[in-house]
Amino acid sequence: MGNCFSGGGHGQFAVGGTSSVPDTHGSNDAVDSFLKSRGFPGPFSQIELSLSASNLRDRDVLSKSDPMAVVYTKGKDGSLQEVGRTEVIQNSLNPQWITKVKITYYFEMVQKLLFHVYDVDTQLHGPEVKTLKLDDQQYLGEGTCTLSQIVADPKRSRTLDLVSIAESTESSSRKLGQLTVHAEEETVSKTTAELIFKCTDLENKDFFSKSDPFLVISKYVESGATVPICRTEVLKNDLKPVWKPLFLNISQVGSKDSPVVIECFNFNSNGKHDLLGKVQKSLAELEKLSSSKQGENLFLPITIGKDPQTKVLKSQLFVDKYSESVHHTFLDYLSGGCELNFMVAIDFTASNGNPRLPDSLHYIDHSGRPNAYQKAIQEVGDVLQYYDYDRQFPSWGFGARPIDGPVSHCFNLNGSSTNPMVAGIHGIMTAYERALSNVSLAGPTLFGPVITSAATIASQSLAANEHKYFVLLIITDGVITDLQETKDALVKASDLPLSILIVGVGGADFKEMEILDADKGEKLESTTGRVASRDIVQFVPFRDVQGGEVSVVQSLLAELPSQFLTYMRNRGIQPKPHPPTTL
Repeated sequence: MGNCFSGGGHGQFAVGGTSSVPDTHGSNDAVDSFLKSRGFPGPFSQIELSLSASNLRDRDVLSKSDPMAVVYTKGKDGSLQEVGRTEVIQNSLNPQWITKVKITYYFEMVQKLLFHVYDVDTQLHGPEVKTLKLDDQQYLGEGTCTLSQIVADPKRSRTLDLVSIAESTESSSRKLGQLTVHAEEETVSKTTAELIFKCTDLENKDFFSKSDPFLVISKYVESGATVPICRTEVLKNDLKPVWKPLFLNISQVGSKDSPVVIECFNFNSNGKHDLLGKVQKSLAELEKLSSSKQGENLFLPITIGKDPQTKVLKSQLFVDKYSESVHHTFLDYLSGGCELNFMVAIDFTASNGNPRLPDSLHYIDHSGRPNAYQKAIQEVGDVLQYYDYDRQFPSWGFGARPIDGPVSHCFNLNGSSTNPMVAGIHGIMTAYERALSNVSLAGPTLFGPVITSAATIASQSLAANEHKYFVLLIITDGVITDLQETKDALVKASDLPLSILIVGVGGADFKEMEILDADKGEKLESTTGRVASRDIVQFVPFRDVQGGEVSVVQSLLAELPSQFLTYMRNRGIQPKPHPPTTL
């Protein structure tokens, strides 16, 4: 479909489509399409890494080293995959490389990067750097970090101490200079044009009814051919159609002066659509049509003899609306200093089983194998911790009876009566294990209190005008018994800078839980009839992803950038300017 979207609640996508109306509360694909159409790239971005180094070792006898950097990604199994190389800079211990290394940034993944720096033999400067055998070069040192650590920094920059391979795992590594890595999104237009098209006097191609028109917008490629980038919905039985708005990113076309072809078709269920006419215009010309309120006659290509010609039709195309707006990306907000604050709520109800027994979902295996609760905390925390500056995480438990107290549906995991904060992911893990020894598992399973506690923190941050967005991870083994109360809390929280991730562990039937995740298009409604302003929940049953190619964290966090951007867009919040960076 391309990064273009036509709103509306009726008809079909004209070319191979289904529903023409991606609902922002609907499936992941729909949310992604909706946001991409407005200039948001979704949960991934193309990144360019710029590298520089300082105080490198001098390995040459008669001159300085000739350094080159190589960038790798490191898999969970320790395997390395080369991403790119810089050029070789001669006679420099403080190189600033020009060549950028391109990599795709995925918010929901921990992408470990490894940087090797080599002194390249001067006799080998002739060949392309990609053909150089690294084993033949002198090794100067290496550094490692995650891509998240770079892009989450307000300056999008990170400086690493270079160490040797042998010393890289030692605490007292000898420094071999420093490597600075700076990240930038590839330049893409953030300007999106909104257009409303209509046609008049279309030809009727159907025998028993009127034509069913739709538009396809295409751009030219280098070969001179056209490729479709956008389409409207189909309007049934209409010779004077007015389509729902289209949103088209300028970069999809190339520029405002690049020509596009707008074709009007009559929809046929067999896929052989009738061309009713076409127009060729640039976005700049379409903007002028909108201002002048004048129409442009459609034409049909025809052949007379062997000569291709055009037939001008009575039918006309009008641009009822043309407007442009700038939409910022997820990384724009991170660069402006916006934090993602991680919160955790853990289910301590009795249905989890006796924590002392191996068949319990809370069983702590001292061999080091994590239970489902620990795994979810670790995986989600590993991603989100880099976006939280102080690494202080509110952590709660629910559905248990603390020592000498009644059942609590929201208690501080660290045992404090006033402060729910713990330090780092390790702090959450430690507090979780201690809580298992200090509470009695009880019930029932209620989400309302922990959601309200998270919403209170988000509300206080909003009132203080802090540049923060909160992410609550709830891990549970069973279906909640306060479904409507939870809906009420979620509807209220949908106006706050808050998203809620729910992991279902164990073998329970989680169908009711899926109601909270509005991926199927059913908007949450409160007791008073108020509808949630946006979808803030993502629910994943742990068993559905365990052992699969997609991890729990990828499934959980796939929607988070879209939910974040929807909140910012709804409230008209712009990214704060970030300070200029120097390499």
